[in-house]
Amino acid sequence: MISIDGARHFRAHVWVGRGIGALVAVAFLGSAVSKLAHIPKVVEELTRAGIPESAIVPIAILELSCLALYLLPRTATIGTFLLTGYIGGAIVTHIIGRQSFFPPLMVGLLTFASTYLRYSELRALIPFPTVNRVAERRHPMASVPGRS
Repeated sequence: MISIDGARHFRAHVWVGRGIGALVAVAFLGSAVSKLAHIPKVVEELTRAGIPESAIVPIAILELSCLALYLLPRTATIGTFLLTGYIGGAIVTHIIGRQSFFPPLMVGLLTFASTYLRYSELRALIPFPTVNRVAERRHPMASVPGRS
């Protein structure tokens, strides 16, 4: 049973995750729309990085497909992994184009963080150390009643 404080903490995780997820969705949507609209600056940067102009629309469709999976609760986890893979390609493209790879890296981290905060199943698969777990590793007998 979850305590009232635990339920509030859980709700906070979910709402922060949703807020981050909304920002991530806007970033990916803007990126895909700029590719579909063939904005000259976007086309120029992608072709300079070695991506043929004929591949820009399929890349945008791929981006929108991954985003749709990310936004649907039943497929959010797979969408997250697909978007982070997509971001890996964006990072490589930025490196090839001699641009900072920090912006796509941050979008990738925020994508994963959003899903991590929204879904307890993912948090159970990838637990980050808490203060209590770190203390137990340092002093395994400290968690045994009657020991200090």
